Parts: sequence; C-alpha cells; structure tokens
Amino acid sequence: MNNSSAVLILDKVSKSYGNGLAVDEVSLNIRENEFFALLGPSGCGKTTLLRMLAGFETPSAGCIYLDGKDISPLPANKRPLNLMFQSYALFPNMTVRKNIAYGLEMERLPESEIRRRVDEVLSTAQLGELAERKPDQLSGGQRQRVALARALVKRPRVLLLDEPLGALDKKLREKMQLELKRLQLESGITFIIVTHDQEEALVMSDRMAVLDGGKVCQCGSPTELYENPNSRFVANFIGVSNLFEGVRSGERTVRVNGQELTVETDAPLIPGQKVAVVVRPERLQVLAEEGDDYCANRVTGNIVEIAYHGLDTNVHVQTALSDKALIVRVPSSQFEFAHFAIGMSVRLGWQARHARVLTR
Repeated sequence: MNNSSAVLILDKVSKSYGNGLAVDEVSLNIRENEFFALLGPSGCGKTTLLRMLAGFETPSAGCIYLDGKDISPLPANKRPLNLMFQSYALFPNMTVRKNIAYGLEMERLPESEIRRRVDEVLSTAQLGELAERKPDQLSGGQRQRVALARALVKRPRVLLLDEPLGALDKKLREKMQLELKRLQLESGITFIIVTHDQEEALVMSDRMAVLDGGKVCQCGSPTELYENPNSRFVANFIGVSNLFEGVRSGERTVRVNGQELTVETDAPLIPGQKVAVVVRPERLQVLAEEGDDYCANRVTGNIVEIAYHGLDTNVHVQTALSDKALIVRVPSSQFEFAHFAIGMSVRLGWQARHARVLTR
C-alpha cells in the first residue's frame, strides 16, 4: 500500500511487560475513511495495540504516525482520536441529547454550534425521536448508538472501538454490525475496531489484520484472508476450514495419506516439502456416481454427523484424508432433496483452484 493514502501508520510498534512481548513489531497502514478490524484470539495483543493508538499505553519501541506526525509521545487528551468502550459509559442522569453534547460543552463551543452538530449526529444515528429520553429508557442497541453518536459528534480523525458489540445478543449484534458500517460510511471517519468475532470482522471491515502472539499474521480484505489464508493459523481462525497435511509430490500435486490431490499454486514448492491443503466447506460438493469429471479431486467417505444451521446444513464426512471429518456445507434448498443419513457412503469432489496450499 502507498503510504500517501494512509491516515494512520504503525511502524514496528512493540509493547513489552517485564520479559514478555504483548505486541511485537507491528507495522500497519490504515487508510482514510476505512473500516479496519484488528482480529485475533484472547491475549493476541489487539487490545494493547488499540490502547497504544488511544494514548493509554506508551509503545516500548516503534512509532505511531497520524497524518504524518508522530503521536507516540502525546497523551490521550491531545490526540484527535476517540476510544469507545464496550460499556458505553453514558451519564444516567442526562438525556440522549445532553449525553451527546457533553464533550462539545467541555470544549466550550458556541451553543449554536453545539446544537447544530448534535442535531446533525442525532439524524445520522437515527436518534431524533429519542433525544429527550434517558439511558435507562433505551434498549441495548439504542444505548450503543448514543455512545457512537457522542464519539462521532466530536469529529475525531479516527474512532477506536473496543469490542463494541460484545454485550449485545446475536440478533441485535447482527443488526448493529450493518448500522456501524452505515455510520462509518456516512460520517467519513476512519474506524478501527478490535474484535475476536471473525464473522463481525468479515461483515464490517474493508480490511483486517489477524494477530497472534503479538504479531500480525496476515493483513488484507476479508475476501483475501478467507479465500487465500497465508498460514494454518489464519485458515483455521477465519471461518471453517478442511485442512489436510501432506507433502509436495509434483508441480501441481500434493500427496495426502497416499492420495494425490491436484492443486493450483504460484508458491515455489520443493518436492517432498511438508505442506497443508485447505478447502472451505462450501467448495466441497457431494458427487453423483457418474458425470462429475469437472472435479479434479475426489474422495469417498461416510457421513458421521449432520448439523442443521437454518440457511445451510453442515454434513461431516469421515474420509481417509484426515482423522478429522471433512465438513461439507450444503444449502438447505439442496439438502431437502438429498436424503442424507448418518452412516451413508458419499463421494466428495472439489476443483483444483479451490485447494489452497499452505507452507506454514
């Protein structure tokens, strides 16, 4: 990425506590008006990284540049960034309007300017009808929108969000994911969200960085990370994967438990090199007995589990490729006519271009 399009640049940023590294030489470029996600398991360093961006932690090494200026030494209150916490921290005795206006009043802006900006953000966040209510009269989703509006009204250069949807139930969380994306697009502000929820990151972000052990494993668009993971960790962390361990046997083949699998890869592979092949569940197909020559790879197995998920059904098939059953994602519209049953023998197939080769 061209640095000239980056609003925020992290240059080899590290944070150590005693002998341990919480963040290990992280370098990222985050673009203007981008929704960027920091994703990873608990303890991977994503929240520490966010706190360094906010100014609540000081990097042990490296620099953080905002619009070309090193903000690493600046305290939190001197940075044009806002951090929105999971708890929302609304004032219970104030109305929605007063909660949103509070930060502007502390800056001693003219009353007319405060009113204009609060009205503007009330409209954007679709809170106009709730302006005179207090937090205890609001739903969880409404309180979250108020907290967002309070952050947006100050027009930060970057808005930082730490697990903002973690306290909401699944249905409301899915609704608020789309709401957050809409607010980000309409406000034109760069959003950086920390989450451990892969689905949340896939739905909302323009790009995301997957962290593990304080390091960035891979950074790219949701499609890039899902379709082309660069490691076993990313393949397993982003979505559901079928992973086969094997060795490179030819220019476009990998031997897995005695079976040759055809793959497509630009990576220079060494004959005999240990690799993994990853195939996503939706890329596997249940084949009829004849007429399926378009699939370069085929394997036979027995159904050991069937898990209904509403829109689709995961059919778990035990094969000779792995000790772990393969997962085939079958749309419910097709599953209805398939008559699958536990113990049934089935043939699976997939195309070479859907088999991603991993060397680490």
